[in-house]
Amino acid sequence: MFPEELISRLTKTRIVAGFSIQDVEKAVPLAQALLAGGIEVIELTLRTEQGLEAVHCIASEVPEMIVGVGTILTPEQAHATKDAGAHFGVAPGTNPNVIRAAQEVSLPFAPGIANPSDIEAALELGCRFLKLFPAEALGGISYLRSMSAPYNHLGLQYFPLGGVNANNMRDYLAEPNVPTVGGSWIVQNDLVASGDWSGLTARATAVTQALNC
Repeated sequence: MFPEELISRLTKTRIVAGFSIQDVEKAVPLAQALLAGGIEVIELTLRTEQGLEAVHCIASEVPEMIVGVGTILTPEQAHATKDAGAHFGVAPGTNPNVIRAAQEVSLPFAPGIANPSDIEAALELGCRFLKLFPAEALGGISYLRSMSAPYNHLGLQYFPLGGVNANNMRDYLAEPNVPTVGGSWIVQNDLVASGDWSGLTARATAVTQALNC
């Protein structure tokens, strides 16, 4: 469900900035600020009523940005995410109905997994790129290694979110089955609220520099 070309882009960028949008008018400058700081992939969550409209705005006006959508909880949201122009979708859990809906509209999709049963349910539906959530609360890297061990021969890849930060992101990325990580710490709400786009670009730049050093 995730094309190799998209996996390659995620592997190259290594970091996905996660955030929600309260004000649609701030969506495009926010994405532009992240892009200016070297972050080329976002996960815009559907936790606000403005989420899908913000996705459409960014996909339309910032074509260089790879737009992912998070917190997809229903089949209808999977369809709407594709219609809004998103490049991929993710969810906090493994819902077969949502996965099938994403497949119906050819939306690359990563279901959320937290244990071996989740992995096997996702595998049954053809998913091999999986969101580990909430990564740190589950036990972090040691948990990922233990949980994923029985499936290593299948070549599964994991996208850790939840508790990932500037201090541990490189440790996660050192794992051979982790091509990218998600970070909600990058986009600070106060910077967005005040329209401090240069401040946000500085934060994004610090992250990308840390990843490349």
